Amino acid sequence: MKRVLILVAAVILISGTGFAQTIVGSAHDFSSQGWGTTEVCQPCHTPHNAGAVNDAPLWNHESTAATFTLYTSPTLDATMGQPSGASILCLSCHDGTVALENFGGTTTGTHFISGDALLGTDLSNDHPVSFIYDTALAGVDSGLYDPATVNSGLGGTISADMLFADVLQCASCHDVHNGSGVGNLLLKDNTGSALCLTCHNK
Repeated sequence: MKRVLILVAAVILISGTGFAQTIVGSAHDFSSQGWGTTEVCQPCHTPHNAGAVNDAPLWNHESTAATFTLYTSPTLDATMGQPSGASILCLSCHDGTVALENFGGTTTGTHFISGDALLGTDLSNDHPVSFIYDTALAGVDSGLYDPATVNSGLGGTISADMLFADVLQCASCHDVHNGSGVGNLLLKDNTGSALCLTCHNK
């Protein structure tokens, strides 16, 4: 029994270390920025006193309260609403209204996201997020694959590998922990629009 416990502890330690190593050096590694922490995970997560956020484990960052201008198109068949779930967590830095170092109860940060990573609150020219992408939507929009049956190229269906309870979020395409190691924190390589063509039947 003792050997089993030691083995389990070793596996947890190794897998945990490997997980953290994917973030180290990525665009989401803020440990060398000098504005409050040298810990890699702390700007987003905390082991104690986490915020009451259901869409991320042990959430530690201030969430945005912005109202967003949404994507619209005459060919959009999905029902759109304000960003929610995992996307609102991403936008808590990427909308530019909440400082990067506003975590762990800090609300007076002065460092804001900039450059190409700054989406702002006008999402009308960005890919839509926080909408239901299911078999019914694919039935209405012939330009989309059925997420319940089409393989994502990641091991399972689009629904299983990329959606959050049938909802498309920022993290459907972006791997926030850089586990894939693909540029721009993408879930998989987009050479030849491969990531886009996972869902879009074009």
